[in-house]
Amino acid sequence: MKLALVVQRYGADIAGGSEALCREYAERLSAHHDVTVLTSCARDYLTWANAVPAGVTQERGVTVRRFPVLRERQAGRFRDLSDAVFGPDPVSPDLEDEWFRENGPQVPALVEHLRAEGSRYDRVLFFTFRYYPSYFGLPHVANRAILVPTAEEDPAIRLGQLEALFSRPAGYLFMTPEEQTLVETSAGRALPVTAVSGIGIEPAGTTPDRAPLDALGLPEQYVLCLGRVDRNKGAHTLAALFLEHLAQGGQPTTLVFAGPGAEPLPTDSRIRSLGFVSAEVRDALFAHATLLAVPSRFESLSIALLEGWNRGVPALVNGQCRVLAGQVHRAGGGLAYRSPLEFSESLSYLLTHEAEAHTLGAAGRDYVDREYRWPVVMARVESVLSRSRRT
Repeated sequence: MKLALVVQRYGADIAGGSEALCREYAERLSAHHDVTVLTSCARDYLTWANAVPAGVTQERGVTVRRFPVLRERQAGRFRDLSDAVFGPDPVSPDLEDEWFRENGPQVPALVEHLRAEGSRYDRVLFFTFRYYPSYFGLPHVANRAILVPTAEEDPAIRLGQLEALFSRPAGYLFMTPEEQTLVETSAGRALPVTAVSGIGIEPAGTTPDRAPLDALGLPEQYVLCLGRVDRNKGAHTLAALFLEHLAQGGQPTTLVFAGPGAEPLPTDSRIRSLGFVSAEVRDALFAHATLLAVPSRFESLSIALLEGWNRGVPALVNGQCRVLAGQVHRAGGGLAYRSPLEFSESLSYLLTHEAEAHTLGAAGRDYVDREYRWPVVMARVESVLSRSRRT
């Protein structure tokens, strides 16, 4: 098949869940299909400034066609629009359209390419619903469109215009059953030609040495939180829960954050924030962690959770996030908390019941083996590709 994959940014060094998913799918699909990625020239998702030349390149067997961003995001305008469309009062469809336009990246040439030449592609996969390329581009190729929404239970999912958008595609690829339910609820009906595909995880290799962690002065026992260190991902709430746990006499340990972030965490000797780490340090952190904490309230799929289970690490997740609670329940790979007390009790239990924690981690690894190896994932993707075309 001739496939187009539409995503807001693309590149091996672009950090972002939907961007990473698109790149992984593109490279694997290129083994059996003619794959072109349609994307912007931007690298920064806050400004959408043009940073990469427009035009066509070849990257790891994938044709990448980049279109220039017409106008950078206007932060003040976007903030005002967000306050309006996510506020308590109903707003017009035109204002919601304007929110998607300002959210960017504004690439009208990409949308025009889909309008004029979309019929050249057998299927067009759109990664994440919330950005300009998917929102304005998908309607032009709806009869061959496959939406990979990566939807979360955040305010954007409640926008009124999404009922129509989610009803248009010929097929859908979801990260979890909870995400599928969320999108079907927004669409107001069950959706045809779907699969819960997720993302593949390569089997873990031999256990890496602790030397990189020793060089950082990390203790033998630590709780790991890996990913962007920002409030939207729950990092600061996790730090507050952890400090309250210690203040109330909970089992002592060290909480280690690894990932980029602009807002500083509380200063305490039992909280370490490493910032962005190398692949070597990242692998060692997973391999030697006592447990993995995933505090986000908004997820379509937690890749960090799968990576921790890949190393047999038990998890402690925010149970207020249905996706995380569902993942832990299906895997039997950890515990979920919904209050400060549950957090403290669950954390102390995992730290003091080594055998039980090991059993949970092993169950998580078995779950990844069953559901999240690349051959399993890509078979699900291929199934939707073959079944989804509408006349």
